[in-house]
Amino acid sequence: MDMTSLLLLGLAALGIVSNNSPVTIAMVVLLLIRVLGLNQAFPWLEKYGLTIGIIILTIGVMTPLASGRISLQTVGQSFLHWKSLAAIGIGILVAYLGGRGAILMGNQPTVVAGLLIGTVIGVAFFKGVPVGPLIAAGILSLLIGKL
Repeated sequence: MDMTSLLLLGLAALGIVSNNSPVTIAMVVLLLIRVLGLNQAFPWLEKYGLTIGIIILTIGVMTPLASGRISLQTVGQSFLHWKSLAAIGIGILVAYLGGRGAILMGNQPTVVAGLLIGTVIGVAFFKGVPVGPLIAAGILSLLIGKL
């Protein structure tokens, strides 16, 4: 077994130990793609995986609105409460950071490994959610001043 497969297996084990099924499933799927020789899938996943993930995440976040659980009136009232206004501002900031992060990850792929390891550690040991690489890259882009 090669080192990359061992790393994926180790990250899957971290997912299991930390009881984090998204990390475990992602690592096992990637490992299966390698083991089954479906390497032609990797360029496609690299190109479209992030977009597909963001689409699925957006669907999940917007489902309460689409299902009617959150009414249009509630959305309108969110502009009247300071907590909701703060949430809107933070949402704008996070979206901005995610955009910067996507650009940085595309322009400087050497930082991707560190961001991914940090995200997996955050997910595995701190009960995080694996949406961190884009935001982390956005924060990093602010710190290093590059896009």
